[in-house]
Amino acid sequence: MAINLQKGQRVSLGLSNVTLGLGWDPNSSTGAEFDLDASAFMLGANGKIPQDEFFIFYNNKFSPCKSVEGADDDQTGGASDGDDDEQIKVNLNQIDPRITEIVFIVTIHDFETRKQNFGQVRNSYIRIVDQGSNTEIAKYELEEDFSIETSVEFGRLYKKDNEWKFQAVGEGYQDDLNYFVGKYT
Repeated sequence: MAINLQKGQRVSLGLSNVTLGLGWDPNSSTGAEFDLDASAFMLGANGKIPQDEFFIFYNNKFSPCKSVEGADDDQTGGASDGDDDEQIKVNLNQIDPRITEIVFIVTIHDFETRKQNFGQVRNSYIRIVDQGSNTEIAKYELEEDFSIETSVEFGRLYKKDNEWKFQAVGEGYQDDLNYFVGKYT
């Protein structure tokens, strides 16, 4: 049975291969399609990516150590009715030893032109699935009303005491993907 996480809650994984499924349903009344993008920043102990290739997004799908495979870019807004809109696969045993944390961000592409924000998105979640059994281990459903935010840190994997854990974050920002690139490089 999957654990339903609350904001800030942490869980030990005890797995080696996981899929982080991210989902959302944009409101159809906005008039324009939503293009939400899932990204992963693989950080060292200093809170920065060791090199550019540790930033996983639609233009860089694989980490240099091949431990993280980024999501295919769903440009239609993801009206998926409960299925993951984008998935990021992680082999925790293969992660470069310099990496101690992986942050998962979802941003709205071209939000300024389309006048979009996360207040126009509902049913947002991040979930951890055991790749071996295809069993959902934990899920965090974002319940906040991000009425002005255009990007959200959904969650993070981090290594503590030689074990990988997951934390539900749910932190909204009024920025685009470039903000996070600047923050983590």
